[in-house]
Amino acid sequence: MFDLDRWREIFQSISKNKLRSVMSGFTVAFAILLFTLLFGIVSGLSNTFKGVFVDDAMNSMRIRVWKTTKPYKGLQTGRRIQLKNKDIDFVEEKYEDKIQYLTARIYKNVNISYKNKQDNYNLRAVHPDHQFLEKTIIDEGRFINELDLKSKAKVIVIGRLIKEDIFGNKPALGKQVNVSGISYKIIGIFSDDGGDNEERLAYMPVTTAQMIYGNNDYISQILVGYNPNLSLDAAIAFGHKMERDLRKKLDIHPDDRSALSVRNMAEANKGIGTFMFALYFIVIFVGSGTLIAGIIGISNIMIFVIKERTKEFGIRKALGAQPSSIVGMVVQESVLITTIAGYLGLSLGTYLLSLIGDSLEENYFIKDPSVSPGIVIGATIVLILSGLIAGYIPAKKAAKIKPIVALRAD
Repeated sequence: MFDLDRWREIFQSISKNKLRSVMSGFTVAFAILLFTLLFGIVSGLSNTFKGVFVDDAMNSMRIRVWKTTKPYKGLQTGRRIQLKNKDIDFVEEKYEDKIQYLTARIYKNVNISYKNKQDNYNLRAVHPDHQFLEKTIIDEGRFINELDLKSKAKVIVIGRLIKEDIFGNKPALGKQVNVSGISYKIIGIFSDDGGDNEERLAYMPVTTAQMIYGNNDYISQILVGYNPNLSLDAAIAFGHKMERDLRKKLDIHPDDRSALSVRNMAEANKGIGTFMFALYFIVIFVGSGTLIAGIIGISNIMIFVIKERTKEFGIRKALGAQPSSIVGMVVQESVLITTIAGYLGLSLGTYLLSLIGDSLEENYFIKDPSVSPGIVIGATIVLILSGLIAGYIPAKKAAKIKPIVALRAD
């Protein structure tokens, strides 16, 4: 394997037959290049789907209500459905064993000011579990807790960008800010992977918002985190049952999607999983076909090369060369060409993905297309094995030819 004379012969053979060597390598390099690009683009699509839900828990459900569009039980269309505290209590009591997290949401637009700095921001009044359903990252202080709810405390948690807008580089934790005319204490500062809009939000206890903004028990939405031990199918079935029960409780027509809807991440996850599985299957099928075509191409070229060198092999055998040495030399040359060509194909494919990555994300929403190390290692192994097979089979056959027959070959 590390015989210097053999390697010298191999490089001499390659240098004397540049066109043949290039053509041998091109078939493999092109196959690996195409394989790399296909997998990279599919990987980018997978990253895009993951990015859409980056700031939401993967086991979340969102219950939203609006106006009815169908008459039901003598009730007219256009009826405004309003969720209340008793509805979230109903969900908690009825499905306690299937729920990990539960929170209400109330949406408000408020003006937050401190000294001479002020601006308008969106505010969400929530329960403590909201932190986990929204993947809120607490940078300073804490999030809302149960004591805040019970005491209807005038406390607020602000996003990182609100802190920068109002306080700049100065400390904000513990300060009193004016929120639409009412003083609130900042108990926490958070960041969010969802982007700037998510970091220009503020949170307060839902009970405080109900007391101050209307003195009622109204809520805008209900967010549920289902038990993560549930399978996707079980979670989907749970979401459908909860939707049916709420429709019955709120006197909503079973087919009135506008009046009440449940956005279930389990359904999205299952749909994305099925789509990505089908996409990867197609890419593996096409990529494997491309690799097989490359292997066949280099095999055909090696057969031609060995036929061309039949007299050379005859002379070697006549001079006492063992068949194993002839086979070894051809196999090493084949593996060398295949490995170098495959590496060039992988390198070029990776470079092209990095070069067009921004354009793909901007125009086609394909985020960070890349090839995982596992794919690279697997493709490299396939390359070495294919080079080994492509050289071994015809070389083994040629090594069996008798010297006198080989010397007579045209």
